[in-house]
Amino acid sequence: MTSPRIAFVAGPTPDARAALSRLRQRYASVPVGRADVVVALGGDGLMLRTLHELMDKGTPIFGMNRGTVGFLMNAYRETGLLKRLREAKAVSLNPLIMRATTVRGRTMVARAINEVSLLRQSRQTAKISISIDGQRRLEELACDGVLVATPAGSTAYNLSAHGPILPLGAGLLALTPISPFRPRRWRGAILPRTATVTFEVLEADRRPVSAVADSTEVLDVVQVVVAEDHDHSLTLLFDPEHHLEERILKEQFQP
Repeated sequence: MTSPRIAFVAGPTPDARAALSRLRQRYASVPVGRADVVVALGGDGLMLRTLHELMDKGTPIFGMNRGTVGFLMNAYRETGLLKRLREAKAVSLNPLIMRATTVRGRTMVARAINEVSLLRQSRQTAKISISIDGQRRLEELACDGVLVATPAGSTAYNLSAHGPILPLGAGLLALTPISPFRPRRWRGAILPRTATVTFEVLEADRRPVSAVADSTEVLDVVQVVVAEDHDHSLTLLFDPEHHLEERILKEQFQP
C-alpha cells in the first residue's frame, strides 16, 4: 500500500516546534498544498486555524497534541505514524457560515467550526431578538450574549455557557444564551442542523454588539444570520480508540 504524502504543521510553542523537527527527520514530508494528509502539532487553536486554512481544499487533518487541552487532537507519539494514519477513523464536519451586517451597512462573511457568538461590547446589557427560519421566536433577549454551536464545538464555549453537549451524528445545533437576564428562565434551544438563525440587535447605538465566528470578529453588528455551510466539508482523523464521538460522549459523564 502506497504511503500518503504527509505535510507537517506546528504551533509556535517550543514543544510543537521541537516535535515538528523530529517528525520531519523521521518521515518524508511535502508542502501542505501537495499533501494527502496534514499532521498538525499543537493544541485545539492550531487545529481550528489549520481547518480554516484548508477549508477550500478539504485535506484530512490528523492532530497530535503538543498544546494544553487538545480535545480535537490525538496523543503525541513519534513512532508508528504511518500505521496510525492508515487505521484512523475519519470524522466529517460542516462549519457554520455567518453573515454579519454592521451599523454602517457592511456585510462580512466568516465560517466557524466551533461556534458563532454575539457578545456585548460595552457595560450595557445586549438586547437581541431571535428568529428561526424566518419566524420570530424570541422578541427580546437581554444578555451578555448568545451563541450557536456545532456538535464539535458544543463541548467548548457552549458548554461553559451551560449549553447542551451534542453527539456528532445527532444532526443538531445548540442555541445558547450567555448570562441571560430576561427572560430569566430561557436556557436556549436545540435546533435541527438545517435551521437558519437570525439575530437582530436592538438599540445597537446604545448597546453595541460584536459577532465572532471562531476567531473572526465583526464589531457593531445589527444583524447576524447563521446557518450550516453545506458547501464545505472538513475531515478530521482520529485514532479508533479515541475518536471524536467517544470523546463527546465521555464529556457528558465528567464529574
